[in-house]
Amino acid sequence: MHPFSFTKATDTREALNAGRQGGRYIAGGTTLVDLMRETVERPETLVDISDLPLREVSVTERGGLRIGALVSMTETAAHPKVRALFPLVSEALELSASAQLRNMATIGGNIMQRTRCTYFRDVTADCNKREPGSGCAALHGFNRMHAILGTSESCVATHASDVAVAFAALEATVHLLGPDGERRVPFADFLLRPGNTPNQEQNIRRGELITAVEIPALPRPLKSGYLKVRDRQSYEFALTSAAVALHVRGGVIREAKVAAGGVGTVPWKLPAVERHLIGERPSDALWTAAAEQAAGGARPLENNRFKVALLKRTVERQLRVVGGTK
Repeated sequence: MHPFSFTKATDTREALNAGRQGGRYIAGGTTLVDLMRETVERPETLVDISDLPLREVSVTERGGLRIGALVSMTETAAHPKVRALFPLVSEALELSASAQLRNMATIGGNIMQRTRCTYFRDVTADCNKREPGSGCAALHGFNRMHAILGTSESCVATHASDVAVAFAALEATVHLLGPDGERRVPFADFLLRPGNTPNQEQNIRRGELITAVEIPALPRPLKSGYLKVRDRQSYEFALTSAAVALHVRGGVIREAKVAAGGVGTVPWKLPAVERHLIGERPSDALWTAAAEQAAGGARPLENNRFKVALLKRTVERQLRVVGGTK
């Protein structure tokens, strides 16, 4: 680990001043500290923001949900309003990590986490995300865990967060505060696809601080859930996952929100699946037909071709769990 300076912010203004000068924000530290140990990250200054007043979970005036950036994963998952309004968020969090990590990690830190790609974390390997212009070792290396959607010739790494898949499905908004004031970014625009600049991972400006993630109000009743498929039942990253929320009224699907994880360079919204569902009556045949749309545009690699079929089966299964069968 390289030498660094450390400061603790006592209020938001102090944190923003330190961030403007190049300090890196840290709260739970469950990702950044690991990367520093591996010398992937070498920040000169860490700014501890754990004392900032960003720890509230509240229902918005319209019936949505606002989650403070410093609320832990454990606190968020267990919060009665989260469980009542958007259970898929609770399920995604509880399937994300060990209890010890969930107790430490925050919502803001979770969506800011960097990829678990082994080549990214191996400083001897070529990685455009870590060192722009060096190449991507995963393209022709062992790429079983890598992405099949949203990839480029520069990067095929997946985004590891489970709750980010839920936020993508529910069309959440990220609240930011920076030197230029407050800013709101749709979740779909917050995490960036790699393109030719895989080192630019989030739509966040120098010195900006995540203050909250807001989930908009959705029609009721709303049934939702999260399914994670992995190599082992204990803590492991997803091969595929599916976040599904359905509003059914009068026997017809009026609203559908679907996203997938483990297969994309960012949490992958599935609008083609959603369009196939809206206006239809729940049935086994519908779930199968809709799930067939899930892998459109997929570009599998040598070792992860199985993800195309697995993604379809994962989406179909979760549609059936949330929507029921007839």
